Amino acid sequence: MITLIKPLLVNITILFSFTFNANLFFPFQTKHHLSLKQKVIYGLIGAFGGLLCMFYPIETLGDTRFDLRMIAIFVITLYTGWLPGMIVLISTCFIRILISGPFVGIGLTINIFALLTALLFRKKFLRSSNKYLLGTIAILCYISIYIILLSFSVHFLHFNFYIIYFTISYFVCMALIFVIEKLIKINKQFEEMVYLDKLTMIGQLTASIAHEIRNPLTTVRGFIQFLSKETKDEQFKQFSSIILDELDRTNSIITNYLMMTKPEQFRLTDIPLHEVIDSCVQLMRPYASYTNVSIEWEKNEPIFIRGDVHSLKQAIMNIIKNGIEAIEGQGIIKINVKPDYFKNKVRLRISDNGRGMSQEQLKQIGLPFYTTKSKGTGLGSMVTNKIIRDMNGSIEYESELGQGTKVTIEFPLLHSET
Repeated sequence: MITLIKPLLVNITILFSFTFNANLFFPFQTKHHLSLKQKVIYGLIGAFGGLLCMFYPIETLGDTRFDLRMIAIFVITLYTGWLPGMIVLISTCFIRILISGPFVGIGLTINIFALLTALLFRKKFLRSSNKYLLGTIAILCYISIYIILLSFSVHFLHFNFYIIYFTISYFVCMALIFVIEKLIKINKQFEEMVYLDKLTMIGQLTASIAHEIRNPLTTVRGFIQFLSKETKDEQFKQFSSIILDELDRTNSIITNYLMMTKPEQFRLTDIPLHEVIDSCVQLMRPYASYTNVSIEWEKNEPIFIRGDVHSLKQAIMNIIKNGIEAIEGQGIIKINVKPDYFKNKVRLRISDNGRGMSQEQLKQIGLPFYTTKSKGTGLGSMVTNKIIRDMNGSIEYESELGQGTKVTIEFPLLHSET
């Protein structure tokens, strides 16, 4: 038994070491699209890890080469796709051919099935809210195929080998999924800290100058209103309304900045989320119709969360409005609410088929002063993000150029009534 476990422990150390190293090169993320460079680097790291595993096989089973390289192929493919998986597969298959022996064919077949099984489950796995369950199903399917192939091709393996080898393979795969998910969560928390630090910076700046700017603006506005009534200058009368509008817009910008610095005084109540969304949709439909955009929203079961009704409406309407303005010509806004009773959360997704954003633009959304609009300050997204976070929620953006944008908001689920 020791002779079986000892090389597998070395393999386990190699796989975990390379997992953490891969996270150092490109921190693991859930929603970010991987570039070609990232995929190649992930593939090369996985290939190196798989090859090192092959150097420490179980040596007491004749000419066979049992190690955990197939776990490297499986996990890499499951998280990053076919290209990194193929890099690992080709590398390990090439070395296996060089090693040669009577069991080369079964060795190559087992590697290929690791890639194919991971690809088969990949989409459902990435979209699943319970990755451990989907990961278990996927790895057990692969292990079943593995055992069937061995039973027909390698006849001298004992029952103890099957129990030890495949039990360790299962738990190593699930442990890697657990570690990757935890690293994703840690990376996300780190990004949140950086984002909040930037908001603190802009908040300190705003708090120091906002009131000093507002006072002279109020005075200027009052004099312009007074002079526009008393003056006989027609040109001044003509442009006074434009000046007042711009002063009001400036004051609105300052108000939005102040919202980022002052703690929001929420009136926390049990919010019927479906009713809030329905109200926002009804308010935004005229604006959407004016720009040839339709809004799809179907009421489902009553969902309740804890928060402030007016602030939540402001956040949702900001997102819908941004989606409408991102659509050129005819388009559609889709709104979907789905409770997750396993995690005790509710997910609100608002998607559009507008022009979308590049990955660089996507990283900047919600940061101070950043906007993709020709006329805008980026404060709407900042306020929206702050409201969601102050209500113990989370918000994520997914987008591709020409493919539209998806905004996913999650809140703690209070309760559901039917």
